[in-house]
Amino acid sequence: MLIDLQQRLQPAIDGASEVLASSIWLTHLAQRLRVPVVCTEQYPRGLGPTVPELRALLPDDCMVEKIHFSAVAEEGMTQVAGGRRPQVVVAGTEAHVCVLQTVLDLLSAGRSVFVVEEAIGSRRSSDKALAIARMRHHGADIVSREMVAFEWLRRAGTDTFREISRAFIR
Repeated sequence: MLIDLQQRLQPAIDGASEVLASSIWLTHLAQRLRVPVVCTEQYPRGLGPTVPELRALLPDDCMVEKIHFSAVAEEGMTQVAGGRRPQVVVAGTEAHVCVLQTVLDLLSAGRSVFVVEEAIGSRRSSDKALAIARMRHHGADIVSREMVAFEWLRRAGTDTFREISRAFIR
């Protein structure tokens, strides 16, 4: 789940280039492994659309426009592919607002949640740190993008592993 990686918000995000690069990396990996991707946009009339580099990778049917801070609160969330999966990998902004509220709601709904540390951001690094601590306290796993890759792969010695290793890991 990619949360609110939008044009007008990204310039204000601390470490925005790493957050975006990691989110794009995860999107490519998910698509290669046929893991559904959901992407939200918080009030796009105000915050603009998803950044073009990421949006170009995404089909229209994975996009969810939202007004609630938590993506879980939006009715359209359960309609998109992957919207009801028991495990959710989360990236996006802002860590202490929309990411946090989405993660807390996913956990309350009984989902396993994996927050990719280098793929989330806030305007202030202190807000990101507080959000990570709170999400962890409530049961979210804080992970790296490589942890996600290897857990999605599950085993070495396959053609898929070799391809992913060459393209994403090395």
